[in-house]
Amino acid sequence: MLEQYDDLLTAEEACEALRMGKNALYSLLNEHKLKAYRNGRVWRIPRQAVEEYIRTQAKL
Repeated sequence: MLEQYDDLLTAEEACEALRMGKNALYSLLNEHKLKAYRNGRVWRIPRQAVEEYIRTQAKL
């Protein structure tokens, strides 16, 4: 599904993969609906977490 991305995505890459804006992505991150961690000021989102979020939202 998201094979073109590395195992850890930046916020910009996650926005591109999920086809959403930064504000929507940061809302998901702050509400803990998308699993990720912060390294200083930079969010790192595991590719597997993005795939899991898509499956959950699509009810697959």
